[in-house]
Order: sequence, then C-alpha cells, then structure tokens
Amino acid sequence: MNFSGISDKSPIGKLLRLPLRLIPPGAKVPVLQGRLRGKTWIVEASIHGCWLGSFEYDKRRVMEKLVKEGSVVFDLGAHVGFYTLLASVLVGPRGQVFAFEPVSRNLFFLKEHLRLNRVANVTVMEVAVSDRSGEVAFDEGQGNSMGHIALSGQMRVRTVTLDELVHKGELPTPDYIKIDVEGAELLVLTGGRQMLSRYHPTSFLATHGCEIHSRCCQLLESLGYALRAIGRSNVNEADEIVAYGWNG
Repeated sequence: MNFSGISDKSPIGKLLRLPLRLIPPGAKVPVLQGRLRGKTWIVEASIHGCWLGSFEYDKRRVMEKLVKEGSVVFDLGAHVGFYTLLASVLVGPRGQVFAFEPVSRNLFFLKEHLRLNRVANVTVMEVAVSDRSGEVAFDEGQGNSMGHIALSGQMRVRTVTLDELVHKGELPTPDYIKIDVEGAELLVLTGGRQMLSRYHPTSFLATHGCEIHSRCCQLLESLGYALRAIGRSNVNEADEIVAYGWNG
C-alpha cells in the first residue's frame, strides 16, 4: 500500500500519521513492504515512508521489476541508503552496488544500514559525481536529502566522473544507474557521456527543474536512449524517468 500517497492534509492522512509520533527517533524498525521487507531501518535517518515501504512508491516498484540478479548498480546520491539497500537485494550476492554520497551525516546512516543488515555486496564511495574530477563547493541544504553542488556551499567535497571511473578500470561498467543529485544531474550525465554512449546502462533519473529536465532528456536521446516517465504518462511532465538503452 502506498501510505505516502495519502496526503498528510486529508483527515485520513492525519489519522494514519498520528501513531508515528510515538516512535522514538533512534528506533530500529523492520521495513514493511516491497523487496526490502524485513530489513532493518533507523527511523531518524529519513522519512517514515522508507520503513513503511511507500517511499517513492512508483520508482521503487519500477526498479524491483527491472534490476536483474548479478548486475552492477551505481547509486548516485545514495543519501542514507534506501535505494542502496534495495539494489543490494535485487542484484543478490553475485551482484555489486556502488553507493556515491558525500555528506557525512548521510554517510553515517548509510553505513549503519549496511552494517545492521549485514550487507556484503555494497561499496561506499564518499564523493559526489559531476562533469569533472576535483573538488567543489557543496551546500547541505535545508534537509538532509537536499544536499547539492553550489558555488555558495559551506563545505568542500571531492568529485569524480563516471567516464574516468569506468575508463580507468577503477569500477566495473554499471548495468543500472540511479541518479538523484538535487540539480547536478546534467553534470553527471555530461561527465558520463562516453560510458553512457558505449554501454547504455539503464538509468533511473530524478530531475530538478524544467530546464534541467529538458536538457537531460535531449542528451540521453542523443546517446541512443528511449525515455519513459515514472508515475506519469508524459516524459516532458515527469520529474522522474527511466532511460532505456539497447541493453534495457
């Protein structure tokens, strides 16, 4: 059931959320739905929808259908590890997951979720992905899920590009990429243009803003991808899409 799809402004939404206030922030609870069902989640790490199994319900279900056992998955903008854990389960012990996350608070919970669930097929990369390797200013944002590359950022983070990581053999070629990087998605795609063009990994992309969305779609289509909206019928109106290459 998509609990998160019930508005918190509606009477039933308010009623359903009342018991959640009684759960201590540090509680460790089982995920209730989906392929992560039974996995341990730390309540204070993110919103309740994560352990209720309704967080980004449509995208989660699409990933569960598409990601195959034994695959390599890159999780760009791993945050506290919801999709990292999901990918870990989907690819199984023969697969590999690489989780990219630069923010220390998020890294703490990401690593705790991996430890609590005894995950052995995930490698954490404490970097941001962009169009060039080096170091950039980074703004943690108003919420722990809103960190982004920004000239006015108060912290500095190391950056890498997908092209360099794969070309130099530092990481294996991904079969799937999840990208949710709060506005830096065009930088990510630009820095991975050669790898995307050559290998066409299926990509789950969240975009932030109409202009960025349009430019990302144009770039992906120029690289031979077919695009499908997640949760909507029209790619141009969606803020989350799946990009299918020749191997998707």
